[in-house]
Amino acid sequence: MRASVIQIAVNEDESVEARRRRAADLVREQAGADLVLLPELWTTGAFAYEEFAREAEPLEGPTYEAMAKAASDAGVWLHAGSVPERDPEGPLYNTSLVFSPSGDLAAAYRKIHRFGFDKGEAVLMGAGSELVTVRLPATTLGLSTCYDLRFPELFRGLVDAGAETLVVAAGWPERRRSHWTLLAQARAVENQSFVLACATAGTHAGIPQAGHSIVVDPWGEVLAQAGAGEEVLTVEFDPGKVTATREQFPALKDRVLGLQPPRRP
Repeated sequence: MRASVIQIAVNEDESVEARRRRAADLVREQAGADLVLLPELWTTGAFAYEEFAREAEPLEGPTYEAMAKAASDAGVWLHAGSVPERDPEGPLYNTSLVFSPSGDLAAAYRKIHRFGFDKGEAVLMGAGSELVTVRLPATTLGLSTCYDLRFPELFRGLVDAGAETLVVAAGWPERRRSHWTLLAQARAVENQSFVLACATAGTHAGIPQAGHSIVVDPWGEVLAQAGAGEEVLTVEFDPGKVTATREQFPALKDRVLGLQPPRRP
């Protein structure tokens, strides 16, 4: 498979509509890739909390329409990052969208773990409750968003649901960049899966972003990593390595906790 990881910078001088046009153009430039990724909340900035309610849109809103068309124009599977979704019957959600090469919505994932503790996303947005996987011709994606990366049980659940390639869309701060790389490699090793982690560049509401999007193989080897600025990271990987790794080193079969139902006395 060939994946293009678009580490887009959120330019605070651009309108949201300009960001949509620029992201769509970048997606179209990846024609020939199998999978294209965008980061978390690239329409607003992950730390621009005051923008969430103002720029929130319904699931099938303008970002949905722009990304569906871009996926169709490029003929790629597109993980379009996440947007602030306004549920007409509930709160806002941090929602990721995945489109097929025909531009159809293949999956939507509402971020389960909200960052901020007692402020920001944690109080402004609702929490998702469902794990989401997407079957591609060559692999099954498991979806996650930013702060989710710190919760290994989520990724275990995705693997149990059949995930072989774990995708992380993020707006990760520069001051914790070492955690970003460490956790991406850890999730790959412990789940014997590929990890494709796409982060934003630039500055969101005064918070410098980490960038350094990363692709890791099932042995924890870094196949490619971006720098700090806006960049398209392109990498080729063999999804069959997941099965081979799990057969060569069958650690997942030795799981005890959380795997077997309790024995009856």
